[in-house]
Amino acid sequence: MPIVLAPLNQNLRIVRIVADEKLKKHLESLGITVNGEITVLSASGGSVVCKIKEGRIALDKELSTKIFVA
Repeated sequence: MPIVLAPLNQNLRIVRIVADEKLKKHLESLGITVNGEITVLSASGGSVVCKIKEGRIALDKELSTKIFVA
């Protein structure tokens, strides 16, 4: 499921990122990688705030629909 539809405050595993190589490399530099863990802290209007490792990151609607979690 896309991360925008994921339940809040649960540890999730990133299973797929649907993006070009440039965007994938950028996300990887932020700690968003396939098989990485991510927790959705809040979601509003398609945008999500996530916890990755010890940091927090905000993803806009366009980006949050390209990251799939399980």
